[in-house]
Amino acid sequence: MDETAMWQTIDSERAATADLLAGLTDVEWAYPSLCEGWTVRVVAAHLSLGPRVGIGKAVVAYAKARGSFNRVVDQISRAEARRPTAELVAELRGIVGSRRLAPGQSLKNALLDIMVHTQDITLPLGIERHMPIDAAVVAAEDLWRMGFPFHARRRLAGHRLVATDADWSAGEGTEVSGPIEALVMLLAGRTATIPRLTGITV
Repeated sequence: MDETAMWQTIDSERAATADLLAGLTDVEWAYPSLCEGWTVRVVAAHLSLGPRVGIGKAVVAYAKARGSFNRVVDQISRAEARRPTAELVAELRGIVGSRRLAPGQSLKNALLDIMVHTQDITLPLGIERHMPIDAAVVAAEDLWRMGFPFHARRRLAGHRLVATDADWSAGEGTEVSGPIEALVMLLAGRTATIPRLTGITV
């Protein structure tokens, strides 16, 4: 995928996720997501932050979090989640078409962020939502390449990951195969899609 195609996918995923969130009940907004300690509401709040967090706000947030990336993300997302549901949906819709990235974020990071976090919301709620295959391949490659915060190569050492619906594979060892979107979630440290994969157990 070139940059134009990646941005178009990000836009369509953000718009579709905003529509999905707008249709959730209050109970569903409060439901635990796949992100440990985060409800659907907190994940939803997180999804619109990237383009809206400038360098200045990031520096202040890092200072408050004593330099911890994970604490920065957690604190800002939880603070945003206190806003009304309608505002959170509107913020996500409002960044459709934006070409801004969060400080230090790459375009591929932004692509995998919206796709993985949408699954973090939909899978616990039993809502079927699929990743675009081409975009999932880009996300899988990015997750395999990066270290922090997922450390996929270290966690999955001794395994060869093979997509059954796309031309993608990585690693060496015992074969783990299945849909590319299920592999993306595994690479991102989620276990919810393991039942869709062969060669690995929880």
